[in-house]
Parts: sequence; structure tokens; C-alpha cells
Amino acid sequence: MTGIPFRAGEPPMAQWHYDRLNAQDNAFLLFERGNVRMHVASTNIFDIGPLRSESGGIDFDLVKRATEGSLHLVPRYRQRVHEIPIFKHAVWVDDPHFELDYHVRHTALPRPGSLTQLKKLVARIMAQPLDRKRPLWETWFIEGLEGGDQFAMVTKIHHCMIDGASGVDLANIQFSTSPEPPRLEQPPPFHPRPAPRRLELFLNESRRQAGIPLEIARDFRRFTQETEDLRSEIETRVNALTRLFGMGLRADETPLNGRVGPHRQFDWLSCRLDDLKSMRKGLGCSINDVVLTIVTGAVRHYLLEKGSDVETIEFKVSTPVSVRQEKRRGELGNDVSSWVIALPIDESDPKRQVQIIRETTEELKESNSAIGVQMITQVQEWTPSTLLSLGAQALSGPINTIVTNVPGPQVPLYFHGARLRAIYPAVPLLQGMGLGIALTSYAGTMGIGFNADPDIVPDLERFVTHFKESLARVARVAHVEIGPVSDDINEVQATLD
Repeated sequence: MTGIPFRAGEPPMAQWHYDRLNAQDNAFLLFERGNVRMHVASTNIFDIGPLRSESGGIDFDLVKRATEGSLHLVPRYRQRVHEIPIFKHAVWVDDPHFELDYHVRHTALPRPGSLTQLKKLVARIMAQPLDRKRPLWETWFIEGLEGGDQFAMVTKIHHCMIDGASGVDLANIQFSTSPEPPRLEQPPPFHPRPAPRRLELFLNESRRQAGIPLEIARDFRRFTQETEDLRSEIETRVNALTRLFGMGLRADETPLNGRVGPHRQFDWLSCRLDDLKSMRKGLGCSINDVVLTIVTGAVRHYLLEKGSDVETIEFKVSTPVSVRQEKRRGELGNDVSSWVIALPIDESDPKRQVQIIRETTEELKESNSAIGVQMITQVQEWTPSTLLSLGAQALSGPINTIVTNVPGPQVPLYFHGARLRAIYPAVPLLQGMGLGIALTSYAGTMGIGFNADPDIVPDLERFVTHFKESLARVARVAHVEIGPVSDDINEVQATLD
């Protein structure tokens, strides 16, 4: 939104500008309370290639110039959030004090530079909140990995800026399919536009809120015009909401749940994407069903190891579903909804587990259940913000964990000539959640990231071991011979190249 504020007795001012966050993006700001960090992250492993400096490390000056040269293509990266007084809603304004050196950082692992050391550093990076007085992103370049031929790029961005589906699109800006380093052009100068005063924001939002009854009426008229069967559509949406809230407002207590603390632990695995595709074919289901079945086995055996009674626990996961329209692909922002699914951890047979999960997801697809969760965030436009803040926190209650699977590019990508080898994503931990699981496919591999609170899950490596063993069990019932499943991408890619 732009405008020129006029004040009696004051000289004319430059035109101010701001963008109001949509309902769902604003919800991710409301979710962030206490030790809950609502940023998503990704650990990317690269061959150092042409980015090697004369000293043997990363040419960080080149990295900064390459990053600076692309910022004008993503203006949001030079904007910060500004809260509207009284109303619990935020807007984007240009940051007049933007400093690239704050957002693009360079560090090195101590010797020997093991994967364990890298994971610990990534966990510390993820544990720190993003500064809301600055644009909500950081990119870390980490050298010193064992062997000296690879480096890590850790990207960290607030969920209000981006979701998984649009994040894949943004890789087209930052990465290239060509191994040839691009020519660095002089970027256009950045001229931050003035932000409105707090009074202007308050008055504009007050006028907007006053017009909401008319907006609701317009939306309802549009709704009745666009649907062919109003009664059927209403029944679908009501049933979706009933299903969501019918699952209960609190998740069952398990060793994977507890009050989220300030620390994080991160681990990862890679496997061959074709192995998962073969398992999908052998089991007659989707890859997402395969993933949920693997998670079911891992959760079951981890809880059994902890002495839990898996026969009486209803273990519910939220699995995000992208509802981004094709015309909006590549835009920053969130168009994502969720399914809430109870995993059949009481079943010991992987074949029976996948059958139950397949039947559940097919039923959810037919019922358009994802609409229910999406409507909860859309309704923020019509609901008092204080109530929404409480509602946003309450929504984390009905689930035990998040499992998200985002398809990524299947061709090799390069950052200024350095080849990207692996992507390990990380999802935020909502209140009460000690573990989140995220998967991203890339160039024939599947990267699996495990983000945990070590005060709740002190033995994350045990869960990761159970995940590997569960993957092997599901492969056996699908009659698939799988390749290596490892935290070392080089072991997995050795079977692909």
C-alpha cells in the first residue's frame, strides 16, 4: 500500500509504502512465543569447486557479491515486519538500515570438521530466534568440512515469508542448472521507501476493520456465485472442520512431546529417491503414504523402547498440503494447509500400517479435509487479533509432530559453479512438540531432516536409527532392494553417479 500523508503545517513527505501480511503469514508471527521459533531452515551441502579461495577455503567475498546481485529479485529480503499499533497484525516495510554482512555469515568448523560437528553447529544456528527489527532471514556459509572439498550453506528464514512449495521456486533465483559460474552484474541500487508512521498504520487498519462486514458480505456473494452446489460445498467444509476438532484439543502425552525449551538438536539422512518410488509402486500407494508408514514404524519402536503402551496412544501428525495455485508459484508467502492423521502405531505389520494410512489419506482427499485447516487461518481476516493469538497457540495442541514432504528439483543445481549435493530441511517445533520431520527430494535423492528439542528427545540418534530400520522393513514388504541410507550424501550418491 502506498500513500502520501498530509499534515497541516508540515512540508510534503516522500510517498510511503507498506505491504500488509496476509492472514496465514501473520499467523506464523502469532505462533512465535517463548521458545517456539517459527523459522524454517535448510542445510545444503556443496562441492566447493570454483568457490575455493587461494587459501583453500570459501571465496566469501565472491559469495557476498553473488548474494547481493540477486537481492533485487526478492525485495522481501530487504524488508522487515512492523506491527500495527493495537491490532495484532503486521506489515512489511523497507529496511532503511539493511546490512548484508548481518544476514550473510561465514564460519568454519574446528578440526576434524566431522558431520557430527556440523550438525551441532546447525542446531545452534536454528535455536537462535531471528531479529524482528531486521529482515527475517540469515544465510550461513560453513567451511572446514572433513576432506576439504565441500562446504555447507545453512539458510534460515521465517515461516511468514515463505513456505516449502514457494521455497523450491526461489531456488531458481539463487541456484542455476549450469555448472558455469554466472557473470556478476552490478545490482541496481537499493532505495528504501519510507515507512508510514504508526498513526497512519493504525488509522488505515481501523478503516479496514470497519469495512470487514461489507467484505464478508461480498465474499459470501462470491462464494454463492462460484459454487455449483452450495449445500454440498457447505457440508464439505463443515465436515472438514468437524473432523479436525473432533480429534481432540490435546494430543496424547508421549516421550516425543513436552514443553519446548530453548535448545535444538539436528540430524539427517539421505536415501535414493528411486527406492522410495519402487516402494510406492510395490505397495500401491503414494510416496507420502510410504513416508508416513516409515514414520509410523520409527515412532512405534521408539515409544516401545521408552516403555510406552502403543496400544493406547493416539499419535497424531500434521502433514502440510500445498494449495498454492500455479499462477502464484515463485511468489513469497504461504498457501499451505494441513491434514491431521493418526498414525497406526498400534499395528506391528508394515503392510497393515500402509493399508490403514492409504485408506486414511484417500478419505481425506475425497473429503477435502485440508480445507478445514486452511479456513482457520483465513478466518483471521474476520476475527479479533487477541483471540487469534490464543487460537494460534491452541492449534499446536492436537498434534504430536509434523511430517512434511516437499518435492524438489530433480536436476543438479549450482551456486556460482559449486554443485549442490544434498538438501536437509528443518521444520519449526510448535509448543508441546519435541520432534519435527521434513523431507525434500533433489537430483535422485531424498534428504530427511530431524529437528528436535534435546530436553524432550535427548537421544535423537536412537529415533534416527529406528527410522532407518523402519525404512528397511517397509522396503522388505514392498519387495524392494534399497541402496545405502546414510547421513553422508557421498555414500548415497556413489550408487547414483
